Amino acid sequence: MTSSITRYLTGITTTGTPHLGNYVGAVRPAVQSSLRADVRSYYFLADYHALIKCDDPARIQRSTLEIAATWLAVGLDPERVTFYRQSDIPEIPELMWLLTCVCGKGLLNRAHAYKAAQDKNAEAGQEADDGVTAGLFMYPVLMAADILMFQAQRVPVGRDQVQHIEMARDMAASFNHLYGKDLLVPPEAQVDDNVALLPGLDGRKMSKSYDNTIPLFAPPDELRKKIMAIVTDSRAPGEAKSTDDSALFQIYRAFASSEETAAFARAFADGIAWGDAKQALFERIDREIAPMRARYAELIANPTEVERILLRGADKARAEATPYLRQLREAAGLRNLSHIAPAEHAAQASKAALPTFKQYREADGLFYFKLTAPDGTVLLQSQGTGNPRDAGQAIKRLQSEGSAALSDLQSTLAPIADRAALEQALAQLLAAAE
Repeated sequence: MTSSITRYLTGITTTGTPHLGNYVGAVRPAVQSSLRADVRSYYFLADYHALIKCDDPARIQRSTLEIAATWLAVGLDPERVTFYRQSDIPEIPELMWLLTCVCGKGLLNRAHAYKAAQDKNAEAGQEADDGVTAGLFMYPVLMAADILMFQAQRVPVGRDQVQHIEMARDMAASFNHLYGKDLLVPPEAQVDDNVALLPGLDGRKMSKSYDNTIPLFAPPDELRKKIMAIVTDSRAPGEAKSTDDSALFQIYRAFASSEETAAFARAFADGIAWGDAKQALFERIDREIAPMRARYAELIANPTEVERILLRGADKARAEATPYLRQLREAAGLRNLSHIAPAEHAAQASKAALPTFKQYREADGLFYFKLTAPDGTVLLQSQGTGNPRDAGQAIKRLQSEGSAALSDLQSTLAPIADRAALEQALAQLLAAAE
């Protein structure tokens, strides 16, 4: 792998039918990104993840077909990218087990989805883990395996998923430290605050949970009916209308050029009737979607072709995954017995000195702390604080949370010179504390 190529990985859980929000916020920009010469892209259908959320086999199967057909209809080139179904890659759950064995339970206890489930149970007066499956609890480990299996360097996510990327980094650092090799590539979250978040029929974020979505490939009559149901205010024809709080205008802008958007804004200012505005929105969306809809219909009618494409993608993915996992197995000691290696690493690892925190007071009267490697290298340096308790609490968080605490503490820290070395050191401390 050359340094000029950046690996991107994107997955979509197979539990629903794609809607306009999915298209604008994830699918369209991902397909556009896949065309870049400096990018190597991996796209997968997260059907293992679907089992956490859905116990309807028919729904998972149908959703897998619909989402695969959507990617292909929008223009994803399976020859240019690696496009596969998660469950076709047995190396992923095996890597998940390897990561499970280096991941502290305390790290998983802090996962947002698990904590949210516990909070919901607490509000209902139920046992904390009532209804919580091991699958939900282990979700971050499976996600880490998805990412680390293909050495992804960038993972486009929403802000609510950044924690999972940080956890994947922790697991990679723990594995690399324990087995003495930099085999797993720590990923980075890519959060694009400029990605369009499409409003739904009621003005809230378009989401299946709000039941306010517009299906991406709905037939024209259904699409028009949905658009005509978008909530608007009571301003009459001829009365100027605001674009700032108009879901209709925001949806139009996500599909239109800057010139078209400016013309639509002028029409709002001139008092366009809501019915006419909705008709204009329907025509603009249908113009973009219609060719894709035709291709989508062809694929849905021919699931055998979709299956062929996915299996071919699985072969392509496994051509990378199989030898890579072999390296990871070898590093962990799952080896051919005809080649007995000396048990040098276990002895070295057990004797290895740990990084250490030091809290101290300088001549300026302020309290500081630092983290140093066994060789004395300063990995982390704090800024000064007038309260020694603040320094102590920061150290405690770093010891218990690892690199996941860095973002919250960023304003109290000096610039980090070598983040990879710091993360590995924090992971080492976490592993030693378990």
